[in-house]
Amino acid sequence: MKQNKYGTWAVGAFMLLLSAAACTDSYESTPVDMFTEDYLFSKTDSNGTVVRKYLNRIYYYMRNGHNGVNGDYLDAASDDALSVISSESDVYKLAIGRYSASNLINSDMIWSDPYLVIRRVNILLSGIDVVPFNTTYTDALGNTRRLNDSMKAEARFLRAYFYFELVKRYGGVPIIGDKVYELNENIELPRSTFEQCIKYIVSELDDIKDDLRSLPLPDAAASAHVVNTQAAQALKIRVLLYAASPLFNEKPIESGNELIGYASYDRERWKIAADAARNFINTYGTGDGAIMGLDDNFKNVFTNWYSNEHKEVIFFRENAMDKTVETANGPLGLSGAKQGNGRTNPTQNLVNAFLMKDGHFINDKGKYEYNEQLPYAQRDPRLEYTIIHNGSSWVNSTMETWQGGANNPLGSSYSLTSYYMRKFMGDFEAANEYQDTQHNWVMFRYAEILLNFAEAENEYLSTPSQAVYDAIIALRRRAGIEPGEKNLYGLTTDELTHNLTQAEMRKVIQNERRIELAFEEHRYWDIRRWRLAEQVYAQPIQGMYITKSQTSTTYVPQAVLNVQWDNKRYFYPIPYSEVIKNKNMVQNPNW
Repeated sequence: MKQNKYGTWAVGAFMLLLSAAACTDSYESTPVDMFTEDYLFSKTDSNGTVVRKYLNRIYYYMRNGHNGVNGDYLDAASDDALSVISSESDVYKLAIGRYSASNLINSDMIWSDPYLVIRRVNILLSGIDVVPFNTTYTDALGNTRRLNDSMKAEARFLRAYFYFELVKRYGGVPIIGDKVYELNENIELPRSTFEQCIKYIVSELDDIKDDLRSLPLPDAAASAHVVNTQAAQALKIRVLLYAASPLFNEKPIESGNELIGYASYDRERWKIAADAARNFINTYGTGDGAIMGLDDNFKNVFTNWYSNEHKEVIFFRENAMDKTVETANGPLGLSGAKQGNGRTNPTQNLVNAFLMKDGHFINDKGKYEYNEQLPYAQRDPRLEYTIIHNGSSWVNSTMETWQGGANNPLGSSYSLTSYYMRKFMGDFEAANEYQDTQHNWVMFRYAEILLNFAEAENEYLSTPSQAVYDAIIALRRRAGIEPGEKNLYGLTTDELTHNLTQAEMRKVIQNERRIELAFEEHRYWDIRRWRLAEQVYAQPIQGMYITKSQTSTTYVPQAVLNVQWDNKRYFYPIPYSEVIKNKNMVQNPNW
């Protein structure tokens, strides 16, 4: 057998790839002693068994947001939550800025893994066409194709996805293209500009979208974890939205630095993002034959898997059936199989963002008046599914998160905020213990497309269009917000018409993203791309201090964390090791 032209990759990186632990069935591959080029791209493997395992292991590197930042959710590094581990957690260090180019938070400051994936994608693309696949699939245009065409498109999607994961963290990064470098090769590529990276990612996604499968999948149970054309378009929409956002387009932290943004502002970038989202909605989400839409029940988006009747989820990272989300994040102070570790503690800042049931903010005048001593009454129903609070029903118990209560006892390290995360967990309100639940990580869903469209369209227009209102109303209607007498869903200042200004609608959209997409790895990045972090962190992060007497319960918000923001933190530092070994690598501003 001839030697692999990729040299040390066969005995080094590929062995690491196939021996990684804790993967799901769909992504699992069988460890082997040696992979050569001939073995990977076998001319006698008509099923493509080996190269399919190779691609499955590339899928495995996709971000898993469930407890994904060294045991925590990334949102616990934003103003929406804290980790009960406090100062020892990676999310705490991310939140307060306890990191540098030589002291990285490796659980989120990813650099080497994306380039490892990019290299493996390029290896796959270089040789897969010699494999004589006899398996076929139907592409997005209805054509019957050999499976290798889908696999190439899937691999290119994953490459584009990982480039974007790099770009939103660092700005422009070196673009390798299709070249396969030797592992021991001295590579000194310069960073591509931010604009070059965005163009490359978008062009890749445009090029592959028709080569992928389309939802609904005929073999949903077997192929639901495989990239589809809607996922490629959803990623493109997200990329375009980020690119149009103030951090990169309008308010750069360093003027003229094309590594971290565009050379100049262009309002048309919002239109490009809005048009891409509008096309998605019109193609897949409208009419009697719509294949995408909002599930009737907000909770079902995250726990009922998987069928073609489940129209909201576009693409997900498959995980195992287990109790990990519940045991890591369920309330403390319970016993036996009910006990959780209370890891994620939502903040009062997030709780305050949830609307009143009529769609108004808690401090606005509306049908329902916010009561500081009954703070969870008449609120947006999404609050109950997202957050466990004092008085919530959970595992056949009523939660007591007041000082000294069963779920927040005095002298113990329990919730820092008097709240626990509820989202993503199974239906355990009346259960006696946790059961295995499917905890796939939803990467793209239709609700985000609606929000992306509403934001981009609102920013492009001087006054919000009816289409912007319609997108927000769809989310509020599904959530259970009351429509009101004139079906305004709270989107008004005079209770008579939809009359919000662009700035007022911007506030609505940003808040709607916060509550609809809570804990889904959006808030952390949203406050950055909006250039709002210095405003957000000018206010303390709060919890709720709850005391109970024989006759009453008192609620008093209190500060639990103050963050000193530095604008250099809008971008992560390039790892010092990369700057040292590559003379062409330019560090990010002020790092």
